[in-house]
Amino acid sequence: MSAAQNEKLLRDIFDQLAVGNGRALTDAMADDFRWVFPGGWSWSGTWEPKAEVVHGLLRPLMAQFDGDYRSEAETIVAQGDRVVVQARAHATTLRGERYDQTYCFVYRVTGGRLREVVEHCDTALVERVLDRIPGPGPAS
Repeated sequence: MSAAQNEKLLRDIFDQLAVGNGRALTDAMADDFRWVFPGGWSWSGTWEPKAEVVHGLLRPLMAQFDGDYRSEAETIVAQGDRVVVQARAHATTLRGERYDQTYCFVYRVTGGRLREVVEHCDTALVERVLDRIPGPGPAS
């Protein structure tokens, strides 16, 4: 796929995330998908494959919100198989704390499927308002 097609894929996904449809993201993941939190904070690590991303990371994470998590892309830039998405999320935790997050996602797309995302976010916000999800180990 071209960079323009990869960009359109992520734009379509984030259009759905903006209205609360998280399924658009998981449906686009390849079976060998991996999610990476780089750095040295408590969530740093790599979740893979897709089944572990969905069951070990995303479901426990989303269970911490009141059910109305939305993420909107502000900027999407593609070059080759990489698509960078600057986004904002808006949600409230089950404890009533606001979760207004900023992200920079770097996706790798091949064959029309998401293969990897490296997520950069406001780690202080995560540490302050979310319960840690046990991870598979340090980021690679």
